[in-house]
Order: sequence, then structure tokens, then C-alpha cells
Amino acid sequence: MTTFSYWVMAIRPRTLPAAIAPLLLGNVLAYSHDSFSWAIALSAMLCGLLLQIGVNLANDYFDFKSGIDTDARLGPTRVTQSGLLTPQAVRNAMALSLLAAVLVGFYLIAVGGWPVVWMALAAVAGALGYSGGPYPLASHGLGEVAAFLFFGLLAVVGVYFIQTGDAPLLVWLLAATVGLLNAAIMLVNNTRDIRTDAQAGKRTVAVRIGLGGARHLYRVLITLPFFILSLIWLLGLLPGEAMLLSVIAAPMALRLIQDFYRVDGPALNPLLGRTAGLTMMFGILLSLGTLWAHLAA
Repeated sequence: MTTFSYWVMAIRPRTLPAAIAPLLLGNVLAYSHDSFSWAIALSAMLCGLLLQIGVNLANDYFDFKSGIDTDARLGPTRVTQSGLLTPQAVRNAMALSLLAAVLVGFYLIAVGGWPVVWMALAAVAGALGYSGGPYPLASHGLGEVAAFLFFGLLAVVGVYFIQTGDAPLLVWLLAATVGLLNAAIMLVNNTRDIRTDAQAGKRTVAVRIGLGGARHLYRVLITLPFFILSLIWLLGLLPGEAMLLSVIAAPMALRLIQDFYRVDGPALNPLLGRTAGLTMMFGILLSLGTLWAHLAA
């Protein structure tokens, strides 16, 4: 393998849908409300991807420095722990990714004003504080909460606000659907690592509630978005055709739940990518449905 391949491993492309899906949805919602800028959309997407890459690199670096990543690790290879890349190189790449995200974010701040400043500060603090700092979120059972907040609510509502200057209830509810699925991605990762995380003193939600509890929580995280869509329709906030396409993702969600109950340990690795795929599919289908309803109106 080449050095480029090692950097691809460090970036973890399978996790990038966590950033793409919510930003896509937020931008499409803005477009459906006749307030849309391609410059904002592309800048937000680039900023989100850089933040996700920064989080992945930070996780790789800080988990190595704290001793959480060891030879007993069950997940995909971590480039720092395995010696494929030096800690200094990964740390510098993390800093570069976050700096690039901030530089792109200056344009979004210029458009959205002070509220976007606070969003940017929260995003960078979350990226660094997920695995690092005096109180790592991932080590204290807050990884899923962070995924829900940053790659759900903040991403969707944030980009919608920058595009439109508004943040209605509908956007918050739709943001929650994607946020829950992103939290499920995090839960798969933490459930796979229950044994090694417990040994390293990393108190994730999965470690706290055990394998059985994690399986029940995964079912809730995967199914609740579809119930929220039903609630949105019942409240008359969005026409049925806007959400109809999302139903296509339901069979994939059910299969994931069934498989999650059957396997554990390293066998959960494929489910990590499949859960990210569900998040991406759900986001795309919901975005297409929203466009369909907008164009049909």
C-alpha cells in the first residue's frame, strides 16, 4: 500500500455520508422555500466534509495518545496506532483540515452573521472535544449525542438558516431524522468496541448499557426517523409526496436492525458502512421527495 492509501484510511470515506446527508437536506429545504445560493451550498458542503475529516483524524490521533487504540482493536486499522503514519503527521493533518474548514467558514459567517460564528465555534470545539481535551465526549457516553447535534441539528438547521435567515419547526424535525441515523452510525462503532473500550476506561453508551441495551437503542435510532416523518405529515407541515420516497429506505432499515441483533464484535464492521449508506440513502430520498413536492406545487 502507498502513503496515499494510508491517508485514505485515515480519512475514513465510509463515514463521510454523515456530513453529506444533512447538508444536502438543509440546502434542498432552502431551495424548496425559494431561498437558495449555490455558493452557500457548496461552501457549506466543503466545510462539513473538512470538519468530518478533521474529526476522523482527531479520533485517530487522540485515541492513540490516550492509549484507547491498542493491538486488540476490532475495528478498521487506525493509521496512528498501527504505525502507518506518524502521530505528528496525523495531528498536523487534523489541524490543517480544521483550519481549512474555518477559512471556508469565514464566507458563511459573512453571509449569516453572528449566529454562524457561534455555530462555527461549536463545530470546531466539538471536533476537537470528541476524542481530545480534558473531557472527551466519546469517552463519557456522549458520542451519539454529539453526532445527533452536530451532524443532524446543527448541519441541517445551520445551512438552512444561512440560506434563508430562518429556522422553522419543520426544519428542526427533519434535521432530527438525519441526526438520529448519524447517531446510529456512532452506536454501531461503539457497540463493536464494547470490550476494548471498557478495558481502556472509555465509557461509551454501549459500554454503559451493554450489548443488549445497545441493540435496543439501535432499533430506536433507526426506526424513529420514519415515525417523525409520519408526525410531520399528520401535522400538515409537509405534503405526503415529499416523504413518500423515503419509504424506499424502510426495508434497508429493517434488515439492518435484524442483522444488528445477530452479530457483534468485528462482524459489526460491515454494518457500520451499511448504516452510513442508509443515512445517505435516507437523506437523498427525503431531499428528492422535497424537490418533487416543491416542483409539483
